[in-house]
Formats: sequence, structure tokens, C-alpha cells
Amino acid sequence: MTAQRHRLAQAIVAALAVAALPAFAQDATPTPDASAKQLDTVQVTGSRVRGRTAADTAAPVDVIRREELEATGAQEVGQILQMLEPSFNFSRTTVSDGTDILRPATLRALGPDQVLVLVNGKRRHQQALVNVQQTIGRGSAGTDINAIPLGAVDHIEVLRDGAAAQYGSDAIAGVINIILRKQTDHTDVSVQAGQTYKGDGELLSVSANTGVALGADGYLNLTGEYRDRGETNRAGPDELRVSPPRVTQHLGDAEAKDAYFWLNGGLPLGAGELYWFGGLSHRKGSSFGFFRTAGDNRTVPEYYPDGFLPNIRTTVDDTSLAVGYRAPLAGTWDWDVSVNRGRSRFGFHESNSVNVSWYYEPLAGGGIYADSPREADTGKLQADQTTFNLDFNGSVDGFGGRPLYLATGYEWRSDDYRITPGDPVSYTYGRTDNRAIVIRGQTGDIAQPGMQGFPGFSPNEAVDDGRHSQAIYFDAETNLAENFLLAGAVRFEDYSDFGNTTTGKLSMRWDASPRFALRGTLETGFRAPGVQQLFYSQRSTNLNAAGVLTDTLTARQDSDVTRAFGIEPLKDETSKSGSLGFVWKPTDRFSLTMDVFRIDIDDRIIFSSNIQPETTGTDGLPCNATNSNCPISAILDPIGVGQVLFFTNAIDTKTEGVDFVANHDTTFASGAKLNLTALVHFNRTEVTDRRSQSPILSPSQLFDDTQVTLIEEGQPRAHHVLQGLYDQGKWQLMSRANYFGSVSGEGFTPGIKQTWSGKWLFDASVRYRFTPAVSLTVGADNIFDTYPDKWDRNGGFPFPQLGFTYGWETLPFGMNGGSYYARVDWRF
Repeated sequence: MTAQRHRLAQAIVAALAVAALPAFAQDATPTPDASAKQLDTVQVTGSRVRGRTAADTAAPVDVIRREELEATGAQEVGQILQMLEPSFNFSRTTVSDGTDILRPATLRALGPDQVLVLVNGKRRHQQALVNVQQTIGRGSAGTDINAIPLGAVDHIEVLRDGAAAQYGSDAIAGVINIILRKQTDHTDVSVQAGQTYKGDGELLSVSANTGVALGADGYLNLTGEYRDRGETNRAGPDELRVSPPRVTQHLGDAEAKDAYFWLNGGLPLGAGELYWFGGLSHRKGSSFGFFRTAGDNRTVPEYYPDGFLPNIRTTVDDTSLAVGYRAPLAGTWDWDVSVNRGRSRFGFHESNSVNVSWYYEPLAGGGIYADSPREADTGKLQADQTTFNLDFNGSVDGFGGRPLYLATGYEWRSDDYRITPGDPVSYTYGRTDNRAIVIRGQTGDIAQPGMQGFPGFSPNEAVDDGRHSQAIYFDAETNLAENFLLAGAVRFEDYSDFGNTTTGKLSMRWDASPRFALRGTLETGFRAPGVQQLFYSQRSTNLNAAGVLTDTLTARQDSDVTRAFGIEPLKDETSKSGSLGFVWKPTDRFSLTMDVFRIDIDDRIIFSSNIQPETTGTDGLPCNATNSNCPISAILDPIGVGQVLFFTNAIDTKTEGVDFVANHDTTFASGAKLNLTALVHFNRTEVTDRRSQSPILSPSQLFDDTQVTLIEEGQPRAHHVLQGLYDQGKWQLMSRANYFGSVSGEGFTPGIKQTWSGKWLFDASVRYRFTPAVSLTVGADNIFDTYPDKWDRNGGFPFPQLGFTYGWETLPFGMNGGSYYARVDWRF
């Protein structure tokens, strides 16, 4: 760390309201400050060499400190990373079932499941929820990054480089390593309140962190946190379905109530240390489906004379615990053995709804039952992961007497997935689920089965299955010359379902002078299909164009349906990636880095487009039971399915981009300090090939143009952060600007693409320290109340007329507008 870093660290500690940026640590040089020395001794992500810092790695690593995290004014880890890390995207979703509460988190414009999340350097389990709606990350299940409370986090390391050869599956886009707090000296209490300019989205957050010393060198750090976030609604009037027009939809952030308890501990034992960490999070969300009008066949007028908006209530329970032991071995070596267990459980509950087929089911003696529950449990998803690691690292004499750093290890991992059915009323057609019974709704058409909004999982989708894998790896790193670093890694993994794979990585760094260095990496990588993609299925019932009761099926991979289409079982994605950049520090006050990257992914796993039966066969005749020239109908008709979706390896993609990071510090004669920072990120993803394993489906049928647009243009191709920080005495002033580039979508208007232009969002805060232990921060995010472009009323028809004013599938910064907050921090 440099004197510049030292001054910045002092400034941030003095003002929690000031958001410094992650690249500061990347460009640091030595300083005598004790806290800086402590940070410099950590083993940063991307290297297994003890003492290697972010300033001298061969790949770009951003270190975001606790003070920077707190200073944003945001309370969710995902939202904070989006404000501070330009390569990170945390897309806002709405009317997308469970994805409203578990938002997709991505890195370098790839998928949520292509970024690996670690906690204290150990693999974090993935979420149970699959993103099946038309959102960013469609068909994926990433990591629930918001299951970790901000109060428990010491700092976050972001490796902007492929690392599958070092850490295994999912690290194609990079790695996010969340390091937990260890302090035992004090108790921190923080209380924050705020709301949007429009008066909704009220936020109340209370956090407490404390530490207890265990003997002379042991520690136990505890965090408790509670957050209550009110919903927001930016829907416009519904001009098509109700008269006079009124707001019928609920579009914006879901209501959320979150509670956390986390711990991080270590105790000297023998020659080494016994350590443990993990936590519990319990969250409740409330979002909404699509409005059902009063005259719709899916409505019961006796219950809802004005129509109704189904309410999807979700419960997210996340638990984890890692226990391990590490100790020195033979002088220059260390060993580490650990077991890490994690579970994500996602529950659905539908309220303000109805099962129309239950209500209108005929009685044996005439008439109808005229009764249906208006809420029901609609099922649960659960993902479990258990990981065992045994690692060794150390050094031997290498070239020219310089140390050769080596690391090797073994990993065994078990991943399991479970779907639990909901209440019978949530999925059945009438009380007996007998499709031979004719049940008609209020319009005389066939009545809809299941609860409206999010139909429940049935016993047909129930599953309790899993897989296991094991891996060995070998890393080597050395200085061939005093100013030339060379590193390599190779990893072999074997999976019980799709087989094995071997990946490798080569990295270099040349310090041409104390002020200028070149760095670069080349890597092959992979991502194993998630257990969610292997075992997820769902069946909901809808009416087809002919008014016949049919099902929409998300078919499990390697099922009878996918085999009938000729779709092969899922296999791993493979990648080739590289980066090249420089680090330039012409003065002690100014630094600049630049890194260019490219990531090619083959056999990328996608969620298909809706596959529907033909209306006309290949012979030009209408499709019917006797027409053998309608292959899709021949598969779907016998099982009563009107359309089908499934997971398959179907596309290749290429992602290119560049990152710039610039930092400048000034200290005035008065003692005031000014820090200016700019982070600039560009990326571009292209679908280079679409193919179909099916002899029935063409590539464009399997993955149509609307899904290509979502992959290529759904995330911003540009995201920049500019910040100014001024510190004098007890006062701290911060201003920050985030630029989110344009995005496009056509998922709800096939063939008609709309582009939402890029926008600048500005944040500001002021902090005053009454005493060294008590401070007050007042700030505002998006101070100029910026919104996305409005959806084109002609090209977007009918959605703008239904109230979807600002779009739907791709909104990187949401549509809440500006918000303000106040926070009191107290240390004792």
C-alpha cells in the first residue's frame, strides 16, 4: 500500500458515508500504517501464495474494504457491489415469481452461474431457485449473494479473470470472495432509515457486530441484522382491461423482511488453528403476478368482482457452516482441512388467488361446489451442498535461488436438489384432478386448474436427487527473474453424471520498472450443469388456441420428452479466456490500470424458447391425430402438453471487454484531502453459434431471436463509476456517478426490439463525526430522480397500455427513482 492508500484508508474510516472504490487496493504501494500492513498480509483471491497482495498479482483483483461498503448507503451486498464494481450487474426484476426476491448477480456480462462466490476462500453453495422467467440469467441458478449480511463483511475481493483451473466449476467469469470480520475489540451498532422520493420503499435497518476474544489469540465475531424494506410500485394506469383506467399491476421492488445471524471464529489448537464460520438468514418476500380481470375465465366474480392481482409470498431460508483446521507443516508449508455444508430453501405461497376449477366443479346432485381456498402452499425448492477440502501450500528453492511456490489439494463435493409438492389445491384440476370431468368457468370455457399466479408443484415434479464430484489441483508460481512473475495451474475434476474435465491456466507479470508493469493470463475453463438444471421441472396448465385444456411443461433434462426430441443429456460448458493489461503509477498520487479480456464459451447451457405444436405439417396439411408429418404434435399430444421448454447445450458465445481504473489523490496545505477516482468498463457478448441436437427442431426454434437479444444486449455493455471524495476535519463529503449503458429486449414483443438508452445516476452523502465513537450520515442515491426510458407505446403494445411503463425484462438500475437516507453509527 502507498502513502496515497494510507491517506485514503484514514479518510474512509473517518466517514462511513464516503464510497471509495474497489480498484484502490489494486493500485496500492507500501505504507507503514499498521492496518494497511494487516491488509497486505492477506492471501488475495487468484493466488495461493501467502502474502501476495492485489497490487502485485498477475490478474486484476479489486479489494473493496468495509468502509467503502458501508459508505454507499445501500444495505444489500448485491446492490452495493453494483454501485462499486463496474463489471458486476445486479439487475432489478419485477413480475418474475421468485426472481423478484432473489435477483440475478452477474460478472462481466455472463450468467449468474458463471461466477463463483467464496466466503473466507471456501466455495459458497448456490441458491435453490431457478430463474425461469424472461429475466437476466434465464435458465440459471446463481448464488444468493444477499444471504450474507453487510454487518458481517470485512472486505470483498473480486477477481476479474477466469479461474476454473484454480477453484473449479462456475469461475468462468471470475470469482467474488467475501471475507468475514474477525474483530474482538468493540461493538458496532448501526441504524439506518430511508425511503424513495415518492414516499414508498421505506427502509429500516438495524445491525450489530461484536467480537469476543477466545484466550490470547482466539476470536469469535458475531453479527445480527434485521432489515425491513417496503415495496415500490411504478405501474401506470391499465387502459385496456378496466374502465375507467386505474393501476392494476404492481411493478417495482418486492416487499422484503430479512433477519440474519452470522459468526466467524478461530481458536488456537496444537500447532495450528481450529476455525469455523457460517450463518442463518431468514427472509420473507411479497411480490405479485399478472392482473386477472373481472370477466376473465380465470376469475371467480363472487370472490373478486373487480378482478384480482395474485400475491406471491416467498420464504428464503439459507444456512451454512464451515469447520476446518489449518497448521504449519515442515517449516515452509501449511495444510488446511475443512468441511463446508450449505443449504438454500425457497418456499412459495400463493395468496389473493383462487383455483377456478375447484370453485366451479360440478356436484353429483347438480350445481357446483362454489368454494375454493384463496391461498395455498405452492411448493418448496431445496439445494444442499457439502464440500470437503484438503489443501497444502508452501515453497521450495526454485530458479536462481528464488522461491518456487507450490500448492496442491483434493476436493470432494456432493450437490443435492429437492422439489416438494404444494397443497393439492395449488395444482389440481378440480378436487380429483380428473381431466375427464368437464368443468367450465364463468365464461363457459374450460376452467383453469391450480392456483392463479404461480401454480403449485405437483407430485409429478417432485424430486430428491443429486450428484457428487471430486477434484485434484496443482498450482506453481515463481519469479523467473526479479521482475518477471510466472504462474500456472492445472485442475482435474470428475463428476458422477457427465464425466471428467481438465483445465489449465498460465499467468505472467513483468515489472518493467517500479512504475510500470504488464500482466496477462490465458485459461481454459468449464462449468458443470447445476443440479437445478439437471432436476428442475414444472408443469402448469393452460388453454391452447383451440380452447382445449393443455399443459405447459418445463421438461427435466434426460426425460422421456427431451429424448423424444433428440435432446441429449446436459454436459459441461467449456471456455477459453485471456486477459492482457498494464499497471502504471507515474507518481505516488496517481495510478492507472487497463485490462482487456476475452471469454469464449462453447456448449453454453440455455433454457429453450417455448416449443409449440405445429398447426400445419410438413405436407402442408393441418395437424391432427392422423397426420404423421407433425413431429412436435406427435410428441406433445399423447401427454397432453401444449408447449414445452427444457435445458440444453445449444449455443456458443464470445465476450470481449476492457476495464480502466484511474485514481488521483491530493493533500492541501490545510490538511484537507481530495480523492478522485474513475472506473470504466466496456463489454460485448455475441452468440457465435446456435445449434440443435434435435432432428425435429431447428436452431432458431430451439433458441429464438428474442433469447439471443437477452444474452447479447440484456445487460449494459458499458458501466462506469466516477467519484470525488473530500475530507476535512470531522466532515466528509462524497459525490459519485454511475453510468449504466443501454440495454435492449424483445422477449415480450418478439420481432420488435426496444432499446432503453444509457443513464447517469448521481449519489451524494455528508458525514459528521460528533465523537470518535458516534457519527451521523445523511445521503441520497440517484439524487436527480432518474428513471429508465419509457416503453414505446406502439412497439411495446399492449404492455405500456397495461401499465408496464418502463419496461420489464432488463432494467439494470430499476425504476424506483431517487431515495434518501440517514444513518447513525455507534461504537462502544
